[in-house]
Amino acid sequence: MIQSELRRFDVPFEQISKQREYVALAKTVLESRMCGKSAKAYVHTFGCQGNVSDSERLKGWLSQIGYSFTDDIESADLVLYNTCAVREHAHDRVFGNVGALKPIKEKNPDMIIVLCGCMMQQEHVWQKIRKSYPYVNLVFGTHSHHRLPELLYNVLRGGKRVFDVFETEGFIAEGMPVHRDGTFKGWLPIMYGCNNFCSYCIVPYVRGRERSRKSSDVLAEARELIAAGCKDITLLGQNVNSYNRGSDEMSFAQLLREINAIEGDFRIRFMTSHPKDCTFELLDAMAECEKVSKHLHLPCQSGNDRVLGEMNRGYTREKYLSLVSYARKVMPDISLTSDIIVGFPGETYEEFKDTVSLIEEVGFTSLFTFIYSPREGTKASRMPDPVSREEKGRWFRELTQAQEKIASKRCSNMIGRTYRVLAEEFNGGMLSGRTDGSVMIDFPGDESLVGSFCQVRVTSARNWTLSGELIG
Repeated sequence: MIQSELRRFDVPFEQISKQREYVALAKTVLESRMCGKSAKAYVHTFGCQGNVSDSERLKGWLSQIGYSFTDDIESADLVLYNTCAVREHAHDRVFGNVGALKPIKEKNPDMIIVLCGCMMQQEHVWQKIRKSYPYVNLVFGTHSHHRLPELLYNVLRGGKRVFDVFETEGFIAEGMPVHRDGTFKGWLPIMYGCNNFCSYCIVPYVRGRERSRKSSDVLAEARELIAAGCKDITLLGQNVNSYNRGSDEMSFAQLLREINAIEGDFRIRFMTSHPKDCTFELLDAMAECEKVSKHLHLPCQSGNDRVLGEMNRGYTREKYLSLVSYARKVMPDISLTSDIIVGFPGETYEEFKDTVSLIEEVGFTSLFTFIYSPREGTKASRMPDPVSREEKGRWFRELTQAQEKIASKRCSNMIGRTYRVLAEEFNGGMLSGRTDGSVMIDFPGDESLVGSFCQVRVTSARNWTLSGELIG
């Protein structure tokens, strides 16, 4: 994809500096509107971890403008929905939630409603918002996040609706402030966009082409997170294995080694890893880096070669299984998780059974399973799809039942073993956290342990989660 590399460019520092000027202007107008009261923003994120990371940067701008954050939508002066276009369910939820805002805005006409993210990058969506939801004030796509202060200032100053959606192969915008949602878990984007064009996926159309952050910027942000006490860092990209592909910069495997070498007690995770670009070099780096989680999320989507070809996935069942075999060779206790699409257009029951046999052969720790959801504008949405939704539902239940048996057996085999667990939540005297392999364990303990690594012995198992006890 040489063309996308040539067209990719960084947002100049001067443009980010200009946005800081708009921060001051927007803050002045906001203070005038609020008449001495504090301004509150309600921010809700739909979709993936990448969207969560984007929202942290949008909240960074909002915080500098003068907003504090609330979980009470009724009391909010600004509501921002960062949307997802990947699944039909998330798509429908957004419209449902936007519709529910109408009576709230009638009570509070000065409330500003902002819609952004992947859904808004689709013309048929933002045109529908323009025509059918006149109370929405600001709409912008995935390429305008760094311009939020300017866009919001135009709304605050003039009271007119603002739509800022345009087509581009994508930017890299460094220097945006970040308002992180947690203190000991951090999201760290290393790249944006996608060049794969899987036939079912809308992401390349709404996120733009692949573009990698400079390794110096990624490493600097990693050091900031670690210095701030972060214990669990997740590196994000639509396909992290493509990091810096086609350039002289360091590969993703090398980046893992560089972050691993930073002093501190922390754990490194990453997602998502595309099988067609997963290399033995990466698996070796995972095995040799003590801070890198021995958990690999490797979406297979299907176990049938014809279906994989129609999906434009770029690998075969045999290639996928060879990666699994090598991963287990260098990391015998590796935890493997995956994504599965059930009922891809034209898929037969016999082809679906190949997917069931694949998950039984691999023995995944867990799966994210979905019934195929057509996305307007993708190649798959135009393919014949003769199998009914009801039939696909039966296949889906067959798949999940097979995975439940696999997970139950795996969890039972963990009883009596001790794991290093990062305590993430406290509720009713119980702590919960994930093992290095991303399996949840509940165990009794004190709330003061949240954010700390604990040694936990597994005492009992359920289908998906474990119960344990603190050791030492």
